[in-house]
Amino acid sequence: MGHELEDLRMAVAGLLGDSRLQHACAERDMGTLFRLLNHRGVSTRRIATAAQITQGRLYEYMNGKSRVQKLEVFEQIADAFHIPGHMLGLARRSWEPQVDEPAWPRSLGTGGNDHAAMDAFRDADKQTGGGRLYGAVVRHLRENVARRLVDAESGPQVFAAAAALSEMAGWMAHDSGRDDLAQKHFDQALPLARASGDTPLAANIAASSSHLALQTGNAAQATHWARAGLQFAGHGARISSLTARLHTMHARALAASEHHLMAQRELDRAHQALNASAEATHPWVSPFDAASLASEIALTLRDMERYEEALRHAQEAVGLRESGRARSLALSHITLVTIHAHRADLDAVVHFGAELLTTNPSLGSVRVVNQLSDLRRMLEDHRGYRPVRDFLTQFDASAKTRLLLLADIMTPHSEGISP
Repeated sequence: MGHELEDLRMAVAGLLGDSRLQHACAERDMGTLFRLLNHRGVSTRRIATAAQITQGRLYEYMNGKSRVQKLEVFEQIADAFHIPGHMLGLARRSWEPQVDEPAWPRSLGTGGNDHAAMDAFRDADKQTGGGRLYGAVVRHLRENVARRLVDAESGPQVFAAAAALSEMAGWMAHDSGRDDLAQKHFDQALPLARASGDTPLAANIAASSSHLALQTGNAAQATHWARAGLQFAGHGARISSLTARLHTMHARALAASEHHLMAQRELDRAHQALNASAEATHPWVSPFDAASLASEIALTLRDMERYEEALRHAQEAVGLRESGRARSLALSHITLVTIHAHRADLDAVVHFGAELLTTNPSLGSVRVVNQLSDLRRMLEDHRGYRPVRDFLTQFDASAKTRLLLLADIMTPHSEGISP
């Protein structure tokens, strides 16, 4: 019974991002939930046994002849199938891992507090990921920034604040697995930055659009945005980290397009830019440091199939990453394990993979879960090796926990992230 229950819970975990299940739970329509599980190959006998109801009663629910009404039955279903309590209007269940609420600003007022809001959101994002911050950023934009755009006394700085916070909302949407929404925010941010006259900010937004294009597999668009960003950067105060980031995005786009010599030249320029003395700082520009550069170089060299060099930079990125930057550290670990897999060093995959599984499971990042899912599919080809097979068992258990913790931010756009 224990093994069957675990399989059933895994089936439910794989459906937590499905809009049909989310709607069924919101409506407390257990008949639809049971039908979804049955369509996934779970027998009615197993469903009825887990829910502690008769098969006759189960058929009544599935056929719409009756609905679950009693609180204790909803609690039985939530606990048996590991459906997070909030999805059924219940209190947090005893088996749900405790998740600390991210400390973002509820209300930061107006005017000079835009920079404080950005800093607070960035600090929270480092720890929790952007998935649970998206609504707070959009709310701050709507309530504290948007109305000042039409105030004649506000000045150009409010357009810069609106641009920077719109770009941040784009990153939060991207971290939630909603890349279409992320691009809309970036598209809104760029004209606002240009209206403010802040060319470094415009260059920063172009770099973000280039990154998003790479994530969605559009190397041509990534190249376009990286070049546009470099043009913007050439007309404003020189910010070394921003220039390095743009050259790195250009290098990755070129590597994805198999222009390897040009990609290497762009990596060299990125190194030179980051090592140059900074001529200016900028409150709205995204941080880009040695760890960021090492991580992006590792990805570029991986795409160029220069795995030994890529490995050195991936190791450097993990070593430089602060433990307080949970998402960046998780992504760097994923890159490291992926490169070991490309090198067919399976013992290293298992060793570093075990470290990867210890990274913050409550991290609100669908992007991290998607990359973990890609890694798992890659490792499936090696499950004939016993240590890899054992590791995949641990991996699946960890993935289930992450899915449960992400249930409140997953959307239909995030389907397919289950192991």
